[in-house]
Amino acid sequence: MEDKEILEGRQGEVLERDQNEGSNASKKLYIESYGCQMNFSDSEVVASIMNENGFATTRDVDEADVVLINTCSIRDNAEKRVRNRLTEFKKKKEDNPEMVVGILGCMAERLKKSLLEQEKLVDLVAGPDAYRDLPNLIEEVGTGQKAVNVLLSRDETYADISPVRLDKGGISAFVTIMRGCDNMCSFCVVPFTRGRERSRDPKTIVDECKDLFDKGYREVTLLGQNVDSYRWNITNKGAIKDENLPTVNFAELLVMVAEVSPELRVRFSTSHPKDMTNDVLHAMASNENICNYIHLPVQSGHTDVLKRMNRGYSREWYLERIEAIHKIIPDCAVSTDIISGFCGETDEEHKDTLSLMDIVAFDFAYMFKYSERPKTLAERKFEDDVPEEIKSKRLTEIIDKQLTFSLASNKTRIGKIERVLVEGDSKRSDQHMSGRTGRNSMVVFPKGNFSKGDYINVEIQDCTSATLLGVAVDNDSE
Repeated sequence: MEDKEILEGRQGEVLERDQNEGSNASKKLYIESYGCQMNFSDSEVVASIMNENGFATTRDVDEADVVLINTCSIRDNAEKRVRNRLTEFKKKKEDNPEMVVGILGCMAERLKKSLLEQEKLVDLVAGPDAYRDLPNLIEEVGTGQKAVNVLLSRDETYADISPVRLDKGGISAFVTIMRGCDNMCSFCVVPFTRGRERSRDPKTIVDECKDLFDKGYREVTLLGQNVDSYRWNITNKGAIKDENLPTVNFAELLVMVAEVSPELRVRFSTSHPKDMTNDVLHAMASNENICNYIHLPVQSGHTDVLKRMNRGYSREWYLERIEAIHKIIPDCAVSTDIISGFCGETDEEHKDTLSLMDIVAFDFAYMFKYSERPKTLAERKFEDDVPEEIKSKRLTEIIDKQLTFSLASNKTRIGKIERVLVEGDSKRSDQHMSGRTGRNSMVVFPKGNFSKGDYINVEIQDCTSATLLGVAVDNDSE
């Protein structure tokens, strides 16, 4: 199995605006997104800003006036893929010199000089807080200049922008609740590329979710680099900012969104072990439409490695959080992130990661080798001293163990009836459909008279390590 990116998901997916029809747009925008869910959410904001300035989105890069790539900088492999794509666009510019090519997101600030001046792969660079400035940057490129805005903001949340939805007629949408990150994990570039944490007005979040539900969406995922630290009108030290405004923490926000409709599923990503409170778990347990699924990155099972990673918790703390999850939400699925071969990792420290996996038995995991990133604390303070072959060997052991747990987890669902939100036709067979359970398991079942967005009951009959297989039962619509 190949090394995987964190939340790689729909890597390279293209936006197609679902509101192009009837617009006054006279120019075309082509946009691709790479990396995490936040990048896909940001691309929807970019498409909205651009549409308001006369650009309709297109899936055909050859007809585009502006080409934008929203980038991920979390690992070296992600950057290499983006560079290869930019090289392809550079060749297209030879046939269409007027085309503007730009790079957005996490690679923008870090590589602006290289991409603009040395490699000459792009015309403009915009950081995550500069998307409102894109029309001005494009105009600046039109005067023959290279355009850059990578300034970070303490206030920008794009709360007033109604995002263009990624998939026309979709049923699941991302809703960004906060931006930036105050956790200085030693391996991570996000605090440097996305700036400090700031939370979005909860009213705008709830209103966006209501609008999505009214448009036929049946699932929202609340996004933040660390959703558990969401706080509205509360300082980092717990003080109230404005006595005339209500305060809202993440547990309270979850309930507010859940109350939009019992037919709207609510998910969230990503949680941080040091910040997840029992209040969040009780909110999940008390609201049936908040999905029983938590992504709780552990990164390593050894406390000394966690200290070098500056994660802010110990092995024991993490296991206590897992115990609380299963006590308060007995049927909750838990996934994680694991890094093999972090700086100075010994065989014993690696074995502690494997033993933690044995204790927790994660339902799913994103697993990858450590990749040193420029400007991080780890680059400045530690030596990337674990040989590549050792990293690979340890990663293989982690992956093999997780495949066993994933299969075992899915086998426990055989014979159960699961409530599934239909997502559409199966990718492998036009005779089957697929959807997800509240525990985030993919389910494949024979076609019936079902539509995307329906909730149906499926009896699970078989499984693989990645998928549940079943048949629809007791559904009036069948």
